[in-house]
Amino acid sequence: MAVSNIVKRLQNIMRNDAGINGDAQRIEQMTWLFFLKVYDAQEEEWELKQDNFKSIIPEELRWRNWAASSNSNTSLTGDALLDFVNNKLFPQLKDLQLTLQSSRSQWIVKEVFANLNQYMKDGTMLRQVINVIDEIDFTDAEDRHTFGDIYEGILKGLQSAGNAGEFYTPRALTDFIVQMLDPKLGEQMGDFSAGTGGFLVSTLNHLAEQKKTPQDEILWQESVRGKEWKPLPYLLSITNLLLHGVEAPNIENGDSLGTPVSSIKESDKVDVIAMNPPYGGSTTEAAKKNFPTDVRSSETADLFMVLIMRRLKQNGRAGVIIPDGFLFGTDGAKLAIKTALLRDFNLHTIIRLPGSIFAPYTSIATNIVFFNNETAEGAPEGFKTKEVWFYRLDMPEGYKHFNKTNPMKLVHCQPAAEWWNNRQPLQDSDGNDKARCFSTEELVSLSCNFDQCKFPKSEEEILPPAELLKDYFAKRAELDREIDRTLSEIQKILGIDVNNLEK
Repeated sequence: MAVSNIVKRLQNIMRNDAGINGDAQRIEQMTWLFFLKVYDAQEEEWELKQDNFKSIIPEELRWRNWAASSNSNTSLTGDALLDFVNNKLFPQLKDLQLTLQSSRSQWIVKEVFANLNQYMKDGTMLRQVINVIDEIDFTDAEDRHTFGDIYEGILKGLQSAGNAGEFYTPRALTDFIVQMLDPKLGEQMGDFSAGTGGFLVSTLNHLAEQKKTPQDEILWQESVRGKEWKPLPYLLSITNLLLHGVEAPNIENGDSLGTPVSSIKESDKVDVIAMNPPYGGSTTEAAKKNFPTDVRSSETADLFMVLIMRRLKQNGRAGVIIPDGFLFGTDGAKLAIKTALLRDFNLHTIIRLPGSIFAPYTSIATNIVFFNNETAEGAPEGFKTKEVWFYRLDMPEGYKHFNKTNPMKLVHCQPAAEWWNNRQPLQDSDGNDKARCFSTEELVSLSCNFDQCKFPKSEEEILPPAELLKDYFAKRAELDREIDRTLSEIQKILGIDVNNLEK
């Protein structure tokens, strides 16, 4: 079935509905409908596998009984459809009666609808939207596979509707990081700012090749866990995993920074962590108090790095996307976190990424930090890291920068993958370091300045003016914060009240 233009068809219908205002509402509207359609297809599979299967969704609220266009006896439209959705479907799904004995797959329905909204005001247009979605047969393997293209379109729409610091991570990057971490069946991978589930799906795809037996299938079903605090990305991640065959996605809806790291138990830890934490934003004073004093930071990326370090099992491994500000930052929290990475972990690789990977939504330069919870052989006393390799992943030949029409592809990561298994120092044609190894002692003597093997300045200058301005303002904001912290420390030392001086 040709379903590649379904998102566009849905958008065109919803643009004419007075209740829909902007991309974010359109995406939320179509995603809860997709969820119910996908969940109904999943229930068909459970009905075949389980004797006496009973749906947690009341019979009249199941997709097949009110939405399916093939069911001419019960499919509703117009005001009757609006009345059903607004006054029966949503209230009852939000108030499902569950117990501690209810399965995870049942709790998902209640959790998903807890914070969702129904925006459409025209029941006839709502029926048109439902009919388009009902064209896809999610019990058919080909339609399920093809939906990946539709889902990609939804995610990119969410990206353009999102706020600063919250961007869809390109599939090429999630796949590359997972390949370098190389999770195995029997291990559990975690993403505690899961967003729409990109890293989780990349891990599932990586592990799928290892399945040989029914026991392997059980291990695969339990191989990923995530947490996402925003309702819409949470819904998208749940739907994403259902589409990829996970019957009971282990994704929580909540704030990963909202509980004290001192309360983390061994059962909260995982073998592998792959993440792109939110960055460019700040967190609350209450969240900061959940972390030790020396690593308290106003920046979410810093706190997530501490959380990742605490949730990684012994001998576990992590790959984390982090902004440039973390590498060159010298404030107390960043310095403490980077020192801890050298002292308490084997920080073995930092890959510098081209600045336009997340273009046009942000030009903030990013990096991948890889570390293991182990002691490297030959590490100096008091440290678990022996040396850190830095590698600069340049733009592919023929590209000035990535954009929506020319996004990053997995093949563009191939130079880094090849270098990974045969590490050696590299320089570009101008004599700039492209790959270089620094000992722990060298990095400590540099005050943990991880801003090594940086991109030549000429590459920054070819960015479009708007991106250059964004980059400038981001760097200036980081410098302003650093100046404010320094002035505050001087003020405390001298016991001077700056406000009185100004008077």
